Amino acid sequence: MKLRCGGLAAFLMLVPGVAHAEDRSYCPTRPSLGTTACTIAPKHVSVETAITDWTLDNQPDRRTDTVLLGDTFVRVGVTDTIEAQFGWTPYGHVRTRDKATQAVENAGRVGDATLGFKANLLHPDGNGASIAVQPFFSMPVGRTPVGAGDWGAGVIVPATLDLSKTVNLVTTSEVDAAVNLSGHGRHIAYSEVVGLGVKLTHHLTFTLDSQVLRDEDPEAKTTQVLGSASLAWKAKKDLQFDLGAVAGLNRAAPDMELYVGISRRF
Repeated sequence: MKLRCGGLAAFLMLVPGVAHAEDRSYCPTRPSLGTTACTIAPKHVSVETAITDWTLDNQPDRRTDTVLLGDTFVRVGVTDTIEAQFGWTPYGHVRTRDKATQAVENAGRVGDATLGFKANLLHPDGNGASIAVQPFFSMPVGRTPVGAGDWGAGVIVPATLDLSKTVNLVTTSEVDAAVNLSGHGRHIAYSEVVGLGVKLTHHLTFTLDSQVLRDEDPEAKTTQVLGSASLAWKAKKDLQFDLGAVAGLNRAAPDMELYVGISRRF
């Protein structure tokens, strides 16, 4: 993956009209529930990976444990305000236990891939007030239950506002043409994330998020409410480690999610 990203970055350096790289602070999209409005400076690549991600969904009739390994998001700076994006889940394992029969099903699968871009409309470095538009398209290269089973699409609108030198307000609005639970066809799903990022030190940032997600799947319409706490440590100028936890705040939401990740800019 890193070799491919390096080749893509080298190619973009040759494309006419690409702006010169600037000394912009590194702003990964990890680890909060929302995403950042800033973009990667041209001629740079950001590789952001969830080393491991575990989700527990404990419903009255079943328990489902989902583990994703190496879930990766790549961002390539194209211009001063636009970045190309590619995401892929190389492996996921889903274990489902039926509480009535105690039957257990295990499935290990490759996940889907996403292609998209982010266009920043105000302050691409993310300082002050910043807003962006991020359309994306998902390709069903994986299989259910890790992959969706069909193509999907959506648009994300992230916005950030510096309330002070240490406190940052983050909102992320999203509307998707999400794949139906059946694996065929699509429906509308939409969500809103609101969070606060607090810079504890020059290298350490703590973020609190809340999310409301409405899914209009014809088989099971749901509204999920989630809360999240995460910690990001910028070990070097171009290197960040993170960890976080998500809690379901209503019956429809998964009970818990724990994750650890790393982000590296090249």
